[in-house]
Amino acid sequence: MHHLSAQDDSHTPTYAGRYFDREVPKHRVPAAGMPADAAYQLVHDELELDANPLLNLATFVTTWMEPQANRLAEEALNKNLVDQDEYPQSHEIHMRVVSMLADLFNAPSGSEAVGTATVGSSEAIMLGLLAHKRAWQNRRRQAGAAVERPNLVMGADVHTCWEKFTNYFEVEARVAPMGDGDFVLSADDVAARVDENTIAVAGLLGTTYTGQMDELEAINDLLADLEKEHGWHIPLHIDAASGGFIVPYTQPKLAWDFRLSHVRSINVSNHKFGLVYPGMGSVVFRDRSDLPEELVFHINYLGGDMPNYSLNFSRPANTVILQYYNFLRLGRDGYRRVMESVMENARYLRAGLQRVEGLQAIGAGDTFPIVALRATDPAELDVYALSDELRRHGWIVPAYTLPPDAQDISVLRMVVKENFSRDLADLLLEHIGEAISRLRPAPARDQAGARQPVC
Repeated sequence: MHHLSAQDDSHTPTYAGRYFDREVPKHRVPAAGMPADAAYQLVHDELELDANPLLNLATFVTTWMEPQANRLAEEALNKNLVDQDEYPQSHEIHMRVVSMLADLFNAPSGSEAVGTATVGSSEAIMLGLLAHKRAWQNRRRQAGAAVERPNLVMGADVHTCWEKFTNYFEVEARVAPMGDGDFVLSADDVAARVDENTIAVAGLLGTTYTGQMDELEAINDLLADLEKEHGWHIPLHIDAASGGFIVPYTQPKLAWDFRLSHVRSINVSNHKFGLVYPGMGSVVFRDRSDLPEELVFHINYLGGDMPNYSLNFSRPANTVILQYYNFLRLGRDGYRRVMESVMENARYLRAGLQRVEGLQAIGAGDTFPIVALRATDPAELDVYALSDELRRHGWIVPAYTLPPDAQDISVLRMVVKENFSRDLADLLLEHIGEAISRLRPAPARDQAGARQPVC
């Protein structure tokens, strides 16, 4: 007969166990462990304090996938994408995904597009820019010119990772500031900043701040003219983190990708509108010649020869597998229908907010499912207070200032994703109206009609 000891919790209900009336270890690994159910419940309950991903309109990142995708993700949790010799079919799927992206971005038929999956667009951008910096150095050395002062031209609308690149890899950042009503990079901005030491120009297909698009075609034409006039080969790197899975399906005739002559590399966030869980991004080069061979490492200590171009090494294979699942599951027609639905809900939300007194939309709002708003009178309505009020209902709607020279403008931004329905849009509009009513001061009472205190 088995006698339960004082320490035996195998027959004790989870919440009745001794682990729930003790301090949870936070800074030191505990000497002894606990039952799996207890450890799970402690962590699970603590995570309940996080925001509801469905109501998180701050993030671009995918928060929902189909049950079949979830099964695939779980089945591939233990596969490391870098182990190509051990997981050859996972690597094959990786190569298929890169090839499909190159085709989606209209890589020329005569070129040999190359690329890789990354842990996100930050790594993808770093890899793209490192390749352009090295290619610039190689061209300068062949010409007997100095390589000490590389620069990168970009707008103030870029993601933080662009600034990280210039800091980490010692490249001068030539930043075009924003202005009130002028929130994107123009060809004139670029013309005023490029020279023979420019390694690349940043072009954004969907900005983080307002969801707009830089003047990509005009910038490309400028770079083509500069190459003819001065012999400067300045590549245009497109940051399509947000827009790379939207525009190909909603505006297929819009030229922003490899159809433009000086677009030599593109990054995209698969974990945004590629509809894949975090974290996955990709970088695609127009041609193998755009990626200097000396940057590609050939590794043999995992078995076989494995070419590798990355900042990270180990990474899960399941996100790449999920992207392939989505390509098969949705096809171009399925992605088009999803993106049209997302855009329609964004337009509906934007139109509803335009009718709210005190709010003004920023940007045209017809290209990306991002709604950015400012207060018509910041003295009357504080967007930071409005953001806080919306948290009462669980909504996460960030408020922030725009970059220089528009830092005096504070905005609210909402990202409309696949699982944001028309019903949720109506609820959000209702809650915004209620929040603004609470924030606005009550109208002063008419003193003539006010009741006098009883003496």
